[in-house]
Amino acid sequence: MKKKISDKDKKDWQDFINKSEKLEDKDKKSNLETNNMEEKTLDLHGCSLEKANHIAEEFIKTCFSKKIKKITFITGKGTRSKNKDNPYQSDTLSILKYSVPEYIKSKSDLMKLIQSINDDSINNSNKGSFELYLKKFKE
Repeated sequence: MKKKISDKDKKDWQDFINKSEKLEDKDKKSNLETNNMEEKTLDLHGCSLEKANHIAEEFIKTCFSKKIKKITFITGKGTRSKNKDNPYQSDTLSILKYSVPEYIKSKSDLMKLIQSINDDSINNSNKGSFELYLKKFKE
């Protein structure tokens, strides 16, 4: 069943087309914002601990050189991990959520680039991510 377009809808459409005021090109704006973006997100789901630490380290260095101010690391809450199968790991704690920030804090060369790490988001059991704020890049 096809719905017929009313005369009012046709008139509204014609008025819209004939307006001198044009709509903003959202795609163009989005591309500009991407180039000037001050925030980045890194999803570490599915990474081993070693790989996640390496990726995080390289990502921080790259973001710092590109003058990014904030990085959100998505680690997950660990609810789907297979920790229950390993008696040496906790089934209530996310491996990456706690270990990646600790790894970052242990690296003095990385900490020179970092203004702060949001510990509140790490300690929040309902959140599977944490934020990191970088210092200003000095050329």
